[in-house]
Amino acid sequence: MTTFRLGFLTHVQGRGPLAETYRRAQELFVIADELGFDVGWVAQHHIPLHGGGLSSPWPFLAHAAARTKRIRLSTAITILPLENPIRVAEDVAVVNTLSGGRVEIGVGSGSGPVEYAALGADYDQRRETTTASFGVLRKALLNQEVGAPGFTVQPPLTDDFTDRFWQAVFSAPGAGFAAEAGANLLLNRAAYGYAENTDVIQRQWADAYLAAWTQPRPPRIGISRFVFPAADKRTALAQIEDGVRRTAQNFVDRGTFPAGQPLDEYLRRFHAFYGHPDEIVAEFQQERVLPVATDLITQFNPGVPDFDAAVRALELIATEVAPALGWKPSTSAASARPTP
Repeated sequence: MTTFRLGFLTHVQGRGPLAETYRRAQELFVIADELGFDVGWVAQHHIPLHGGGLSSPWPFLAHAAARTKRIRLSTAITILPLENPIRVAEDVAVVNTLSGGRVEIGVGSGSGPVEYAALGADYDQRRETTTASFGVLRKALLNQEVGAPGFTVQPPLTDDFTDRFWQAVFSAPGAGFAAEAGANLLLNRAAYGYAENTDVIQRQWADAYLAAWTQPRPPRIGISRFVFPAADKRTALAQIEDGVRRTAQNFVDRGTFPAGQPLDEYLRRFHAFYGHPDEIVAEFQQERVLPVATDLITQFNPGVPDFDAAVRALELIATEVAPALGWKPSTSAASARPTP
């Protein structure tokens, strides 16, 4: 069986007031920690999403660090071209210190031009800016001099950060660049803009990454997947259909998805795993990227389930889906896990 770390990613969305959405997202981190998830991830969005969105991930993760005991904390992604990489490094260093060394960071270039315009960045140069900023961020988090002679980030990191950098990519050449930079590979929940299944496309990217890897440490590949287990497909769809339809229409408007497709086709393009846990396990056993992945990162987006359904889905992922695929929680987490 495949062995991997199990992650949970939230876009901080909900069905109510934003303050309640943020509070419940924090609760999901606590529950994921108790269930034995290895890593909790948050996505950064400067433009509001349906039902929420998180513009500033590091304050959120600092709060999560105070409420959790063992789960690692990361971003998927921090939109690096819209940030000062030295300031990001300072935020990471502070949260890492407060959490007892539990922080990782995923970076990328984001998705749309509006946020670039709002924050005064050049959208057309986003990939070049990501590469340059990543170099600065990496040096800063390895306690090297950055920005000015003699300047290093405070507080200094006392633990080795070398294998905690993740880079999101959307092509085989991008995967090669990530390998050359010594970053872990972060693959999105779906490969948008392709008619083929996501895992067919992304396996090519993963293979390109592995072929280009020359670092002395083992490579790491994280795959994010839309996973929503429930009693059956009908129950699952009742919770996720509205969000899937809304997001699919947004992609149609942007030209990423074809118009007029049935819901099943949009779910396929989102590479969705939903329904009874046994169905999800069977589908994952055919997943082409999972055999080379070191991290499986589950998320409910584009679905926006209610809180109770989200909690139940986390429980099913941790107790039925992931164990059937070869994952085991840490001993301390297993003993603390509540009975579903």
